[in-house]
Parts: sequence; structure tokens; C-alpha cells
Amino acid sequence: MADNLEVLLKEAINFLEKKIPFLPKVGIVLGTGFSELAKKFTIQLKLPYREIPHFPVPTVESHSGNLIFGFRNGKEVAVLEGRVHYYEGYSLNEVVFPIRVLRKLGVSTLILTNAAGGLNPDFLPGEIMVIVDHINLIGDNPLRGPNLEDLGERFPSLHEPYCRKLIKKVEEIAQEQKISLRKGVYVAVAGPSLETAAEIRFIRMIGGDAVGMSTVPEVIAAIHAGIKVLALSLISNVNRPEALAPAPLKEVIQTVQNSLPILGNLIDGLLARL
Repeated sequence: MADNLEVLLKEAINFLEKKIPFLPKVGIVLGTGFSELAKKFTIQLKLPYREIPHFPVPTVESHSGNLIFGFRNGKEVAVLEGRVHYYEGYSLNEVVFPIRVLRKLGVSTLILTNAAGGLNPDFLPGEIMVIVDHINLIGDNPLRGPNLEDLGERFPSLHEPYCRKLIKKVEEIAQEQKISLRKGVYVAVAGPSLETAAEIRFIRMIGGDAVGMSTVPEVIAAIHAGIKVLALSLISNVNRPEALAPAPLKEVIQTVQNSLPILGNLIDGLLARL
């Protein structure tokens, strides 16, 4: 309920405001296997999610579950080292709770990252895709239920969920650094089972370029709260329905780690231009 959410947010904020070194303007969410990027920041404070009132705690090993406050390229940044997912049994309100906390702390720009399965046959494993639009196939919405007016209006527009100015900036950075940057539509599914060949054909048919089990609920909550969003998918594998093969988590993480320097350079460049 909206009243209960307001209480939960206040309790989390009251706890954090007594500990944090600054009120951040930029937030970053590190997805599956991205924890190494947290080492790039000059860390001022690192709090496990389990210590923060009402923060959901990841149950997937590849998500560390720490809230970090630090500096990079002269910018004060709050970093969510890992996220929780709908498939873990959390409600979407719980999934997006950390995003709402960041907004209450002052975050106005959010950089989201994830590992995604490629659907576009032109994509290659290890490439980065900047998300320009999305399709929500999770079957739920984090705004369902009573609206908390203090966060945002009842019917937020998603005509531009991903900030065009931020997309342009990251494209310029990629061009300068000679990074192959793809653009595409991200499709969110509930998981945790991976897609069948028929589902891959369907998702591709409706316009999907990559598929994953996260990000879209966070984007919806961020837009609802007035946050500008940029989202980057690291293509961990390419799904070809005519020759579908398993995508073990270890291989996904290995692909992510191999491409982390490239993703890190893009984020560094973006932070420098904010």
C-alpha cells in the first residue's frame, strides 16, 4: 500500500542520512557479474543491503548486494552493487525500492547495466547495446496499486523512457574510443527459466533486440520519480532459435567480465560529461 511504502522509505532514508557522506546526484546499478566495476570508484562508504531497513537482499551469487557511495571523475555517485529480480520471489515494489530510495536521497540521473541475451542476428557476444526502448513482458508493473504522489503522478508518460541526450553522449564517447556500440530494444521477461526457441522467435518478431530479466521495472519506477535514465546491456550470448544452445551462468559471467573494461570506459566517459 502507498501509506506503507511511504513509511518504509522514510525509515530507510532516516537510517542512510545518518551515515552517508553526501547526497548523490548520480546513481549506477551494476548488473550480473559487474561488481568489478565498483573497484573503479574511490569508496567513501559501503553498506550491505541487509543492514539497510527494508532493502531487498539478492539471492543470486553474481549480485553482491552493497550500496556504495564514492567518487569517480569528480562526480559523487551512489552505486547499487547488484540488484534483486522478480524471479527471486520479490514483488516489483520490492525490486524497485532501492531506486526510490536513491531518488529520495537526491539522485536525478540513473545509469543501469545488465547482461542480456542478444536476439538481433547482427549482434556479437561481448558487445554493448544502449537501450533506446523496451517491452515489458514480465506481466506486472511496479506502479500497480495505490500511487504515492510524493514519488510521481498516477499515469507517467513513457514516451521517452531512455534519455536521448544521454544516449547521444554515450554514442559520442563510443565513437571517440572506437567502441562498437549497438542500439536496440530490450525485452524484460519474468524468468528464471530461459526462453524457448518459439519464444525467441516471438520476441524478435515484436521488435526485441535483446532479452533479460531485469531493468525495465527500475526504469518505470525511475521515470515515475522524475529521474533521467541511461541503460546499457552487455550482450552475453546471441540466441539463434534455429540452433538454440544452453547459456550457463558461468559462461555469461565470463563474457561480462571480458567486456567490463569497455563498459567501464563508457561509464567513465559519461560521468566526465555529466
